[in-house]
Amino acid sequence: MRCGFVLPGGSAREQVEQAVLAEAAGWDGVFVWEGAYGVDAWSLLAAMAERTSRVRLGTMLTPLPWRRPWKVASQAVTLDELSGGRAILAVGLGAVDTALGTCGEVTDRRVRAELLDEGIDLIAGLWAGELRYAGRHHKVDLTARADLAEGARSVQAPRIPIWVVGAWPRQKSMRRVLRCDGLLPVCLDGTGGFRTTTPEDIRAMAAWLDAHGGRRPGFEIVMEGETPADDAAAAAETNQAT
Repeated sequence: MRCGFVLPGGSAREQVEQAVLAEAAGWDGVFVWEGAYGVDAWSLLAAMAERTSRVRLGTMLTPLPWRRPWKVASQAVTLDELSGGRAILAVGLGAVDTALGTCGEVTDRRVRAELLDEGIDLIAGLWAGELRYAGRHHKVDLTARADLAEGARSVQAPRIPIWVVGAWPRQKSMRRVLRCDGLLPVCLDGTGGFRTTTPEDIRAMAAWLDAHGGRRPGFEIVMEGETPADDAAAAAETNQAT
């Protein structure tokens, strides 16, 4: 089991220093918030890549329906090169909580799901050298300057890992996970809300994935939680329990 750290925020310089400290403390990954406005996640991760040598780096998470997928693909592959193959792309529908602010983006769940599916396929295709894509929402043709794409190659093979939110037991959401390299699990309570995800839920989700096409080599399941900062023994016990 590996343990990553989602940074709580701060200025760009503060967060870079936090990443350096997290690596020195033995954490395996450092992840940053990607919001509508604030410290830019991908510039921040690029700076972290230059100051660290071991920790994996990524967003937690990128609201892909509200981003241009070809730009996200470019940002992630640039980070992968700068970090020597340590980039991770974590994606989801994006939170529509008005407490986070609004920017006029689409909020309809069905449309966001379509955009997420197209975004994942478009990004994966670009990383595989496919410079054309035609979907309901995105139409891309980058073949006129294919030479520019030659320099955009990930260090990791066959590609940078894509982690995606999977809502259990929603079948369409879980089928999306089969196309990706990692699961960010959430569980629905039957009324449209969310409930706490348990180890039993994780086992059920893993079994479903294996029964419906299987997980890719190196597939990861990412559990989110909090550990006490001032009690190492309690933190270790919490990790073991999950």
